[in-house]
Amino acid sequence: MPLLMSALPNERRSPLRVRGLRWCAIIGLLMTSLVLGGCSAVRLAYNNAPDFTYWWLDGYFDFDGAQSLRLRNDLQSLQDWHRKGELPQLAETLKNLNTAATQPVAPEQVCKLSAYLEERVQTVLDRAAPTAVALAPSLTVAQLDHLARALDKRNREWREEWLDGTPEQRNDRRLKKLVERAEGFYGRVSDEQRALLQSQLDTSAFDASLQYREILRRQQDVLQTLRALRASNPAEIHVQAEVRALVARSLQSPDPVFRQYTDRVRTQACSAIAAFHNSTTTSQRSKLQQTLQGYEADVRALMART
Repeated sequence: MPLLMSALPNERRSPLRVRGLRWCAIIGLLMTSLVLGGCSAVRLAYNNAPDFTYWWLDGYFDFDGAQSLRLRNDLQSLQDWHRKGELPQLAETLKNLNTAATQPVAPEQVCKLSAYLEERVQTVLDRAAPTAVALAPSLTVAQLDHLARALDKRNREWREEWLDGTPEQRNDRRLKKLVERAEGFYGRVSDEQRALLQSQLDTSAFDASLQYREILRRQQDVLQTLRALRASNPAEIHVQAEVRALVARSLQSPDPVFRQYTDRVRTQACSAIAAFHNSTTTSQRSKLQQTLQGYEADVRALMART
């Protein structure tokens, strides 16, 4: 269950979404990341998220002084709001997951959790939207060219991870990630469970080429929208409409083929996560409970600003 959506690749997000999604990434860190490990590291990452997020975004846009000041202030305000309004809900979610961790889970339950987390993503994006509205028209031609080059670099990295190599090499990379994520929550997986993960990959609807095509569409959408806003010098109400429409197209692709594909992958992921959880032993579920308890303790400590 806590492996929710981890079978999917972390596609490159449009920069206008990132401002909100970076905060969702912090939530994801508490829920699914195995990289940092340890309570102090998780708390350090969250408490320094405004700075981390600023420098990450600056790598895309190369902000000037006025833009930097606005963004830094808004990121701090976003964290203050998130700490007060969103962390308590996350703590309760983790508590409920811990209670349910010893029981079997149905795919419908996994999908319900996924839908809830998507709602929280939308809430963060809505909160971050005014910052995007304020900054978008101020971006210069040089900054948009910088963004295009940064996206090209990200695309090369994405292709290396998901498209390059033989089918066997790509499969091995995906399986390795799945095993690492599973073991981070449940402890060592058995040979039978590894085989289960492999069989799920073998029947997965995931299509890297289709995924990459959508990534490119979103990036071009971002660049075209930002260039149009700069060229037309629009009123604020027009900027708001354009930015919100851009975010909506990023959250739900206008391409019906990709929407159908996403639905298939999501449904398969829910079933795969449920099947793996239901294959775990008593000791593995006990390990899961300990992990969730640790994350809940982190979140409650962060609520108290530690």
